[in-house]
Amino acid sequence: ENNLSLDINKNEGADRGLQETAEGAADLVIELSQTHKAKPDLTNLVFGTVFSDHMLTIEWTSNGGWQKPHIKPFGNLSLHPACSAMHYAVQLFEGMKAYRDADDKVRLFRPMLNMNRMANSAERACLPAFDRAELVECIRRLVQVDLEWVPKSDSASLYIRPTFLGTEPSLGVKKPSRALLYVILSPVGSYFSTGAKPVSLWADSKYIRAWRGGTGDCKMGGNYGASIYAQYEAADYGCQQVLWLYGDDHQITEVGTMNMFLFWNNENGEEELATPPLDGIILPGITRQSILELTRKWGEFKVCERYLTMADLRCALKEGRVKEMFGSGTACVVSPVGRILYQGENLHIPCQDDFPQLASRLMKELTDIQVRYTPLVTDINSMSIPHWFNVIEFNQCVVSETRVTEVDCTLTSSRAIKLKPFRRRSWLRSCPVGGHVCLRSSGSLI
Repeated sequence: ENNLSLDINKNEGADRGLQETAEGAADLVIELSQTHKAKPDLTNLVFGTVFSDHMLTIEWTSNGGWQKPHIKPFGNLSLHPACSAMHYAVQLFEGMKAYRDADDKVRLFRPMLNMNRMANSAERACLPAFDRAELVECIRRLVQVDLEWVPKSDSASLYIRPTFLGTEPSLGVKKPSRALLYVILSPVGSYFSTGAKPVSLWADSKYIRAWRGGTGDCKMGGNYGASIYAQYEAADYGCQQVLWLYGDDHQITEVGTMNMFLFWNNENGEEELATPPLDGIILPGITRQSILELTRKWGEFKVCERYLTMADLRCALKEGRVKEMFGSGTACVVSPVGRILYQGENLHIPCQDDFPQLASRLMKELTDIQVRYTPLVTDINSMSIPHWFNVIEFNQCVVSETRVTEVDCTLTSSRAIKLKPFRRRSWLRSCPVGGHVCLRSSGSLI
């Protein structure tokens, strides 16, 4: 599940139901919009301002459990004035993307990682558990319905925003008895107005993004709402983002809404890519994990998760040991850092040609996986997956080199993988090439 990428098959009908689960996803209700909005101009697209024709909603109650998933025309929500999400921030969200490749195929990038993180956030917020694989399938069906909204561009994608609200209709700080899970879609281009150019950061310990024992490792709206004030103060100092510091030693944690990476020669003279460890105050980013896995696979330099302080950075800059610094995230993928304002001093980070070598390479590698990479395989028994990180589609089934995830199947030596009937909790057998088949089976996927 950690390396699952999901292809969207646009030839499927939109009226076939999901496999029955305890969460009530047996019958996906699809209500198509009678009108269709005009698609936006991709050259002037402002992030998160345009939305597709449809949305997904799934309601939950403590008495009735999960209700039927509902794909319906995009529209406003109706919430009780005492809704716990509005009064007590019982709310969380995710961010993922759908990409269209040169052959007009559309795929999701590592959606199960988003579902795992969302499940962790939901547990922390006292929101109900959900079936992660079934939610991925519902999202896949939503993207399928609004497939034409996936931009036909290497520089744009369809941003997917799952959101989970506590909708308890009474006041009082307590676990909600009602909840709403919904998903909206938005075609997006570059996250920053500067495009791919290096960003400038304001580093000050005046404000703290997260603290140990808090919710910094969860994707909750309150984490972001509380950061807006500091963001505007950074702009007053001529900077685009905040470099969040923590503790008396001014540990470097995150860059704005991104994870942070430093590429340098460390104190021992080793070439190293370093990022802060997941100690409870760092969000476990999917792009962050992907960068760590990619660079460790290369084996060209040391890759580690370690604490970094502003004193470490200033010393390394003074001694000429810093090579690059960049942020990573779903929205921006990779964003180089060019300048940091810290204690009244401008620290200039090396940036050759506006996009440093490692950041550029990572951007290309990840984009190739997400958008441009479409390998062909003819025989499952003799196949070799050209990219350890990629996933290949076989007749609407997804195959990867990673471990077992959801279903039982029969592997053949032909191009197809034929599935036997199975129960939802059954598991896969190992495939003959040394990996495992990694897929979901339902009436709509197979």
